[in-house]
Amino acid sequence: MADAEQKRPTLTTSAGAPVGDNQHSITVGRRGPLLLQDYQLIEKLTHQNRERIPERVVHAKGWGAFGTFTVTGDITKYTNAKIFSAIGKQTDLLLRFSTVAGEQGAADAERDVRGFSLKFYTEEGNWDLVGNNTPVFFVRDPRKFPDFIRTQKRHPRTNMRSPTAMWDFWSLEPQSMHQIMILFSDRGLPVGPQYMNGYGSHTYSFWNDAGERYYVKFHFKTQQGHRHYTNEEAGEVIGKSRESYQEELYGTIHRGDFPKWKMFVQVMPESAIGDHWYNPFDLTKVWPHGDYPLIEVGEFELNRNPDNYFAQVEQAAFSPSNVVRGISFSPDKMLQARIFSYADAHRHRLGTHYEALPVNQPKCPVHTYHKDGMMRFMEDKNDWPDAYYEPNSFGGPVEDPRYKEPPLHVEGEAWHWDHSEGNDDFRQPRDLWNLFDEGQKDRTAGNFAAAMHGIPQFIIDRQMGHFEQVDPKLAERIRDKLAHLSKDQEKQETQKDMDRMALADAAAK
Repeated sequence: MADAEQKRPTLTTSAGAPVGDNQHSITVGRRGPLLLQDYQLIEKLTHQNRERIPERVVHAKGWGAFGTFTVTGDITKYTNAKIFSAIGKQTDLLLRFSTVAGEQGAADAERDVRGFSLKFYTEEGNWDLVGNNTPVFFVRDPRKFPDFIRTQKRHPRTNMRSPTAMWDFWSLEPQSMHQIMILFSDRGLPVGPQYMNGYGSHTYSFWNDAGERYYVKFHFKTQQGHRHYTNEEAGEVIGKSRESYQEELYGTIHRGDFPKWKMFVQVMPESAIGDHWYNPFDLTKVWPHGDYPLIEVGEFELNRNPDNYFAQVEQAAFSPSNVVRGISFSPDKMLQARIFSYADAHRHRLGTHYEALPVNQPKCPVHTYHKDGMMRFMEDKNDWPDAYYEPNSFGGPVEDPRYKEPPLHVEGEAWHWDHSEGNDDFRQPRDLWNLFDEGQKDRTAGNFAAAMHGIPQFIIDRQMGHFEQVDPKLAERIRDKLAHLSKDQEKQETQKDMDRMALADAAAK
């Protein structure tokens, strides 16, 4: 045993000094006070105080794993991105799933939109695709995003989640209807990360060597099949474990049963913009598959769990601003805002040099003139120490015109345009409702009623007006479910009164 102990590495301080005693603090005598000079104790305590970083404002609770993407379809006529350059080509990736509203300690099995964020470590830099498990979102204008997120967080006075705030916002913003139809359907509560689709959600663009641009939507179809909880089933799961998704994902990969998804794209020529009843850059809308069919691109699997969750998942930073040659943006307003806000959030949460952290570091050479600032921990390993600005005469990195993106064609006047005018926010939710079978319709109406029960009646009435425009039968089902819940509540209150009276009579006797 002693020999085995000798073979173990010696514990050190963070500066590398060997630690002779990690069991006892230095005191004056056996009962005396501590000494401030016990720097090893001070180091342990101060590191513990700083072991947590600010959680993400949105998508705080997450689960992640590493994997491999393999190209199975040829899309080189649309994009010159090297990640798609050959059939069979493989690229390492990191995928982080998350809930939108919950804090880090929230239960996994809550009804919520799930984040679906991919980081591809390509040979020409990192490509981040930041999406969700839904193809649309609650709002199409980033000015509304902070207000929407506030409705998902805790009330500043009660410090509790507020269904009233959520439904007040949604009832005042009919653009949310498409997203909430998905959220309160079966797919709003997956059993685990591997049993749901992912979507880039936003409209992105491809460009090729000829300078042609194509607009694109990304889809990731689960190969594990869709599995969902009912509200009642989720309640039972949460009663046993708040970490059910982590258990599902980590356990599946640990057993060697690697989950897989197929990647597809929808491609729209730049010349087609303006030909549709909907705005192709509106995040509350989908592109009909009949007009723009899915094109298979590849497959990815998750095959490695993180060695350290904090370092490799909590510190993972995804931003749609991370694109590579051949992949770019669009006039999607929500995307345009997120190009700025995601990277800005990471600089606040993780520090100026967050992309130099190992999990975020590209697997290709990085040459920038970014230098100092908080947490400057990288070494200057280059052959141009005198080149710390650009242009320079000392061999520093320079631009390469091959990576210059073709122009993005836009036109019109800059203004606070109201995109609700002439925009049908009920047509696609109606199409979705009509795709549901009777069981799905009944569960969706029940989920709506359960979420709305107890909020002010005037908000219910306003929201019912939106449901009517989707389908009068949807509104009728929800009203019936609400009435049933109210009757059940009345019965429960009556029973409580009777129980209290019985207790009072027994006490009097």
